[in-house]
Amino acid sequence: MLLNAINWNPADGLDLGFFSLKYYSLMFLIAFTLGWYIMKSIFTREGISIEKLDSLFIYTVLATLIGARLGHVIFYDWEYFQNHLLEIFLPVKFEPEFQFTGFRGLASHGAAIGIIIAMYLYSKRVLQKPILWILDRIVIPVASGAIFVRIGNFINSEIIGKPTGSDYGVIFENLGEDFARHPAQLYESGSYLVIFIILWYIYWKTEKRFRSGYIFGLFLVLLWTVRFFVEFIKEPQVEERAMWLFNTGQWLSIPFIIAGLYFMYRPVKQKTVA
Repeated sequence: MLLNAINWNPADGLDLGFFSLKYYSLMFLIAFTLGWYIMKSIFTREGISIEKLDSLFIYTVLATLIGARLGHVIFYDWEYFQNHLLEIFLPVKFEPEFQFTGFRGLASHGAAIGIIIAMYLYSKRVLQKPILWILDRIVIPVASGAIFVRIGNFINSEIIGKPTGSDYGVIFENLGEDFARHPAQLYESGSYLVIFIILWYIYWKTEKRFRSGYIFGLFLVLLWTVRFFVEFIKEPQVEERAMWLFNTGQWLSIPFIIAGLYFMYRPVKQKTVA
């Protein structure tokens, strides 16, 4: 008997009578809604028209979902999807038989790239400010959103951790298991909460918000460092080829960390005007 283990076997979602709201979808809804209110407070402080929030919301949602999906396809499972191109953006599988699967397979590295591209377009077309101005601020709600995304992964019993080999851990009963694993999703979620608090404090309580790129760089360093180390106790999301020293997620995290250090410590000639 695993005395210190948590038996995890949640329902699929909330039964609202006329339809069932999946918990993972609910977590995304909470993440984007909370993010909107966080950016509203930031825009209000900076004297930016709240009307520009609507387009920011659209840019962010589309960039997150499209980027995360393409990231999974390209970085983790291209060998499969190159022969099933329609399944990239359709919530179905055609082989071995037709099956409605929902959208499974989202990669945070792809979401990060998608958001950076979207913020470039948003800064040029709508905000008319330097891209680092919006990146320094959008990473605050992004960090808060990551908290709920990982909670959604935990509820869905996906992106699971490796077996603990002890009485400690979580037994994912809906996976047909009777041994404890590391709740890697909760490790990440808790870490992202700490990162959110740090970024929020720096923006609201220090002068670092005037140093262009600093908060964005700090976000990259903190978040992807967490991701790098948690990967050691996570099961591979897909069957990976043998890689030297680290897995795919870790190798993809390293460039983000290096970029973050650059933005934090690069010479800045003048302060960003708020």
